[in-house]
Order: sequence, then C-alpha cells, then structure tokens
Amino acid sequence: MAKVIATTASYDHAYNTQTLHLPRVLAFHGGGTNPQIFKLQCRALTKALQTSFRFVYVRAPYTSQPGPDVQTHFADKAPFLAWLRWSYKDGAKMPMPGEAVDSINRNIKAAMDLDDARGATGDWVGLLGFSQGAKLAASLLYTQQYCLRVLGRETLPHLPCFGFAVLIAGRSPLIWLDAESKVPRGLIDAGTLSRAVPTDLEPVPRDERLVVPTLHVHGLEDPGLELHREMLGGCCGEASVEVMEWEGAHQVPIKSVDVAALAQAILSLARRSGRVEVL
Repeated sequence: MAKVIATTASYDHAYNTQTLHLPRVLAFHGGGTNPQIFKLQCRALTKALQTSFRFVYVRAPYTSQPGPDVQTHFADKAPFLAWLRWSYKDGAKMPMPGEAVDSINRNIKAAMDLDDARGATGDWVGLLGFSQGAKLAASLLYTQQYCLRVLGRETLPHLPCFGFAVLIAGRSPLIWLDAESKVPRGLIDAGTLSRAVPTDLEPVPRDERLVVPTLHVHGLEDPGLELHREMLGGCCGEASVEVMEWEGAHQVPIKSVDVAALAQAILSLARRSGRVEVL
C-alpha cells in the first residue's frame, strides 16, 4: 500500500510541476461528486494527455446527495457537490438566478486564480465535463457564444472565450450563465432545482445552436444515452460536433483502448478549434 501511495504522490507532483506551461482545460465534475473524485475518475485520461494539456478542476457551489455509485466507491470523499441546487429542504433559501450565476462564476474564477498562483502560465483553451458537469461546460460555451453573436456584447468578462468542450454523458437543457440578460429559448436559469427541470421547454432555435467545436462522448450502456443524444441533436449545430461512442455505462472511460481513442479525439478537436497546436 505504501508503494502505491508513493507512486501516486510522485505522479501528482510531476504533473503539477511539469505541465505549468501547457494549454489549460477547465474540468467540471458531475453532480453529487467533487473535484477530488473527478480527478480520480479522469486519471487515465489526463495521463494520456499529460504532454498536451493541463487540467484544472472546478468546485461546484452547492452541497448534494452523492451521485450514482459515488457512495459505493468514494464514500470517504465527501462533501458531494452539484452545479444546480438539489433541494431546499436544508433550509437554504431559493437562490435568485443572478445569485446562482454569480456562485458558479465565482467558483470558476477561483479555480483559475488558484492555478495561476501555482505558477501555471498556459492559455485557457477548452472545457471538459462529465454528466451535470458536461451540462455546465456546454452552458458556458453557449452563454459566451449567444452574448457575442445574438446580443452583440462580451459576456463573463473575467473569463476567456473557450475554443472547445469535451462533453461526457451530458444532457439538456443548458443553463443560462449571464445574470444581466433574459434566459434564451430552450435554456433554464441557474436557480432551477436539478430535480425540477421543466420537460416542456421550447427547443433551442436552429440558428442559435452551439457552433463552438464539441466532442460528445456517449456510453452505449448508459441508461441516459437517449438524453445525451438529445443534447447533441437539440443544442449543437451539426457541423461543429464530433461523437465518440464506446461500450460503457455512465462513467468516464478508463480502459486503455477507450482512453487512447478518447485522447486522440480530444487532440483532433483541439486542432480543429484553431486555439492550440498539439501533437
């Protein structure tokens, strides 16, 4: 056991010091987990991409029930967190949409500032999200795109415009992350309960769908597969998407063959975005 811990510590130290110059990707964990858990879930993937990107993990703002299988495998890794409020039974008041947006954006900025303080200098180029974190990553891209293309103004001035997103098992609807404007058609506000998402939303207009390059990673054994395909088809423009399907359930790929395929797909996506040159 001691040998395994030493190896893990050595790898983490090397990763943290040898990737400081690399392009950076913000990573958003699933609902009912946290950055520490997501880092473990992504360990094989980040190792495969350790010479291309530095991954920076963002902490969701709300406490939550543990996600599927989390209690079984990561019971000692509490607190469990989510990007949307789980319930209001804990006595917390229902956040106004603007307050919820501010909470999310504050945590994103905090993760970026902390990584800068650690000495990282790479450009912020992309996003990675799993499950509810994929919803959040796609929502961030969509909010930036909509404000620029439809409202004609810059949004989220404390954040760069990201060039791509890797969306693992994400589902719609997307979340509107601009506190200064009305929620567009087909989206929900950030104060919505995760267990009370409306099912009768209007579709995202075809000419307003996400055109920033995205990679959608779908497990063919995932019970939510059709919902993930709905986000792909209903929120994203056809010309801007790539899809990777793999023989897995609701999880981040961990088998060598799947990880290798996903890593190559991410490199291809990054090249296509034009934001970064990678081998």
